[in-house]
Amino acid sequence: MKQQLPMRQGVGIIVLNQKNKVFVGKRIDNPIDKWQMPQGGIDQDETPLNAMRRELEEETSIKKIKILKEIENWLEYELPKNLLGKIWKGKFRGQKQKWFIVRFIGNDNEINLDTKNPEFIEWKWIDYELLPEVIVDFKQEVYKKLKLEIKIFFNLFA
Repeated sequence: MKQQLPMRQGVGIIVLNQKNKVFVGKRIDNPIDKWQMPQGGIDQDETPLNAMRRELEEETSIKKIKILKEIENWLEYELPKNLLGKIWKGKFRGQKQKWFIVRFIGNDNEINLDTKNPEFIEWKWIDYELLPEVIVDFKQEVYKKLKLEIKIFFNLFA
């Protein structure tokens, strides 16, 4: 069954503050001590760039950003068996994501998780090196790759 289901097309956003810390939120549907970066699906007839802007605003109310980089490759993760058939109305086996690195150029008080359809209950800024340690296990490989992408990005401007 797992291999027959398609991958959901999505976006992910690495939001950096002025100190190069990364935004992470604690999910409302999984309030254990796991944190993730904003992400979400790409709607039909929507570009990844437009989806990124929409998802970021829907989840965090963040609008004031500067796009720094679109990560070249799409990154994928498969859902674990206990979530398969339960999320995304059971239509997908995982997610194939286009990731962006953006700079938040607003103030922290503009971040508001109390949105129309809240996804996070808490948020914080963390060092990018901690990303693989804070994410749920099944997304850990994606976050290891993102950690490397961020490191490469920082080294280009060091």
